[in-house]
Amino acid sequence: MNGIFITVEGSEGAGKSTNMAFVEDYLRKAEREVVVTREPGGTPLAEHIREVLLGHSYDGMASDCELLLMFAARAEHLDKVIRPALAAGKIVLCDRFTDATYAYQGGGRGIPMDRIAILEQWVQGTLRPDLTLFLDLPVADGMKRAGQRSAPDRFEVQQLEFFDRVRAAYLELARQHPQRYRVIDASVPLEQVQMQLLTQLDAFFNNAN
Repeated sequence: MNGIFITVEGSEGAGKSTNMAFVEDYLRKAEREVVVTREPGGTPLAEHIREVLLGHSYDGMASDCELLLMFAARAEHLDKVIRPALAAGKIVLCDRFTDATYAYQGGGRGIPMDRIAILEQWVQGTLRPDLTLFLDLPVADGMKRAGQRSAPDRFEVQQLEFFDRVRAAYLELARQHPQRYRVIDASVPLEQVQMQLLTQLDAFFNNAN
């Protein structure tokens, strides 16, 4: 029995952590076996790579280096966590996946999308998420929210124009992949965000049964 792969995407300040917890709670209440993980990260090695990518020790890192590190972490994550869980029939709930690479390294950094696609095919083969929940809100609103949290990481210090490109890339992905993308308006109060999530999750699992 194959499992189900659900990803949650969104740029800074979109409420991913809070809403990841909401989705996890939904799945556990439905008595689903869930593996919750994140990218970059998810394994000891991939978490070390995450520290390199998000920390400030290597500010000014070459964009190609950043991209390759993302996929190096992803290869380990897939091998050690995601593929085994799916093969065991579990639901994998992942905070970001390859769509984030298209958005941040492609849209944000300007790396050609076809180069990312080559790496995606190499590392993942045919594996893609079954459902992607994209938490969308205007960039200025998201950055204002993010600024109220902890010290910014290496991505969060980018200019607004960078995040405009990230958001545009996500919305283009949603347009290209309507069969798996669900765009959630994250600019409204949290209760309304979670009502949207509930509606989309109910519809997905009703159709899957």
